Amino acid sequence: MNALEARGLRVSYGDTVAVDGVDLHVVSGEIVTLLGPSGCGKSTILRAIAGLVVPEHGQVLVDGNDVTGMPPHRRNLGLMFQDYALFPHRDVAGNVAFGVRMATRDRAAVDRRVHEVLDLVGLSGFERRSVASLSGGEQQRVALARALAPSPRLLMLDEPLGSLDRALRERLTVELRELFRSLGMTIVTVTHDQGEAFTLADRVVVLRDGRVVQAGTPVEVWRAPADAFTARFLGFANVFDATVEAGEARTPVGTFAAERPDGPACLVVRPDGFRLAEAGEAGDLTGTARPAMFRGDHFLVAVDLDVGAVVEVVVRSGAVPAPGAAVAVTVDRAAAVVVDA
Repeated sequence: MNALEARGLRVSYGDTVAVDGVDLHVVSGEIVTLLGPSGCGKSTILRAIAGLVVPEHGQVLVDGNDVTGMPPHRRNLGLMFQDYALFPHRDVAGNVAFGVRMATRDRAAVDRRVHEVLDLVGLSGFERRSVASLSGGEQQRVALARALAPSPRLLMLDEPLGSLDRALRERLTVELRELFRSLGMTIVTVTHDQGEAFTLADRVVVLRDGRVVQAGTPVEVWRAPADAFTARFLGFANVFDATVEAGEARTPVGTFAAERPDGPACLVVRPDGFRLAEAGEAGDLTGTARPAMFRGDHFLVAVDLDVGAVVEVVVRSGAVPAPGAAVAVTVDRAAAVVVDA
């Protein structure tokens, strides 16, 4: 049985349709991330599931029970808001303990849980601090700890790590996944960060303009984006117009096999799909290198191809070409996929 199911959700604000016929299912113990740009309807879906927004159409089912008309406090769902919603008159421990005290009056158990989750989010020793004295990132971590503390049946997190610096965000993403796994928690998160989504989620649901564009495991979504929008949102720079005819896609960078109907399409090549040809190697395409960009563990080199297109090539070892240098580029066809335009 699905722990959570949304059927045909539609939510509008005036003339603006924020969520348009969204179906969503989450099995028990699964981590599902709603991924998409700002304004795509991610947070509105969470609020509709939590009961904070009433959908015009559709149903919300929790453990098979229709809760669409049920008030939020009776749904037994945890929700961490993007804007923290902390209690200003309570200290850090008081905020984190609030939900736990609703479930147990065992003071020792409450204190243990508060210390445990504060340690998880990197705020050990902050128990008696006023939330007003905390930075924005610290406040967000308190909100995350408060959401985790009661161990709800289903936990929903709206951009839970959005205000944190990258190093802390990456560490917490891994720790959160480990914690959720150890507790067997069912989680729905919202983010615009594909790296966070791919690390945390068992399944990613990509949204655009209030509709589901694609759903699948992180590997499935990465290897075969549903369309050009999804590919570009995931950070693919090598996306090219294509025309499919008789099982072949004609593109500026070559002809590729395409098992899809004839007509307009797009070719998506993963970052490792292009490489600079080695000395003496002819390569598939020729062009001129632009200035290289240093990205920590690699260089990114854009190449103006002689055929008129521009490709980005990842260089992890060997010499980086000087700006203006003539280069040859090879194409790994296993790293290319033809998708909807």
